[in-house]
Amino acid sequence: MRVVELLWRNQSLDHLISLSGAVQLRHLSNGLETLLKRDFLRLLPLELAFYLIHWLDTETLLTCCLVCKQWNKAKLRMVQLQDQEAFETSSLIGHSARVYALYYKDGLLCTGSDDLSAKLWDVRTGQCIYGIQTHTCATVKFDEQKLVTGSFDNTIASWEWSTGAKIQQFRGHTGAVFSVDYNDELDVLVSGSADFTVKVWALSAGACLNTLTGHTEWVTKKSEVESVVHSPGDYILLSVDKYEIKVWPLGREINCKCLKTLSVSEDRSISLQPRLQFDGRYIVCSSDIGVYQWDFASFEILSFGEVFSLLFDNHFLYVMDLRTEAISGRWPLPAYRKSKRGSSFLPGVTSWLNGLDGDNDSGLVFATSMPDHSIHLVLWKENG
Repeated sequence: MRVVELLWRNQSLDHLISLSGAVQLRHLSNGLETLLKRDFLRLLPLELAFYLIHWLDTETLLTCCLVCKQWNKAKLRMVQLQDQEAFETSSLIGHSARVYALYYKDGLLCTGSDDLSAKLWDVRTGQCIYGIQTHTCATVKFDEQKLVTGSFDNTIASWEWSTGAKIQQFRGHTGAVFSVDYNDELDVLVSGSADFTVKVWALSAGACLNTLTGHTEWVTKKSEVESVVHSPGDYILLSVDKYEIKVWPLGREINCKCLKTLSVSEDRSISLQPRLQFDGRYIVCSSDIGVYQWDFASFEILSFGEVFSLLFDNHFLYVMDLRTEAISGRWPLPAYRKSKRGSSFLPGVTSWLNGLDGDNDSGLVFATSMPDHSIHLVLWKENG
């Protein structure tokens, strides 16, 4: 009976195919390809795919690369990294004085300069989309409609991209403002300054709502985000100086207390860099000796990094495989402008640092300002 049933099904399919036109046959072909040619490695979570792959011998792994487009592209990228062929460079030219502030988001790079201007660039084409007159910029952050700048003149300002008009100004700091962040839904702006304070402002009105004290060094970076661990739904503010990260509740109450102070060395022998990330679960910050990560629920140090680390010195940009602690590739850098505390360099897209998956290797890798006031870009070369 089983054989008869199979024959009957095959005959039914043959009959349907004979009655189908070109459109129906194309539809059937597309459906069959999806069902029969599934890229199973691509369907798996990245960490599970890595776990399975590491059990394979070289010959089997090469066979996988032949049938799995995703891993074939990732393997090609690794070869290109080793051969110094993975990246390409370009320059953005348009400023006439030192470029101190850089901020990257979704393929767009904002630059703030001592020439009293800020510009928004498409990093792939090198085209300047907007250029507006501002004050001297120590830090910048932007969205589609507006730009927010922190300045060496101790003030913060928000600007409209389309017209260049100043929307709001924030006065109260007594030192240069090195970091800004904002949330339109909360109508809140936060700032960190060389006066050792963090201020919370009403974004639309420009009024100072709170001043947070306790830092003993310049506050060079801060981040605010909705917490998914600590009091879910509440917003948490993180601020970092040269040696410490402070965790604050983001509210409008006066004299709110610091929830926790994090450091990597009690004797302050290890300095933190103004490179802070927080997704509501994990706090990540770079230091003199590597990347530190804390579990926000317990504030305990977890580990250094993920799969790759992006490092640089005076001459090269390095990609290090953290699993083997070996350099996977390097790329030459020109004599870029040095800055001890400023944001004169920054990474671009960072998702690939958790592992190359064949799709996340595109766009900006690294940007730095140059002595001639241009911006040097390192980009992923299109993987053909």
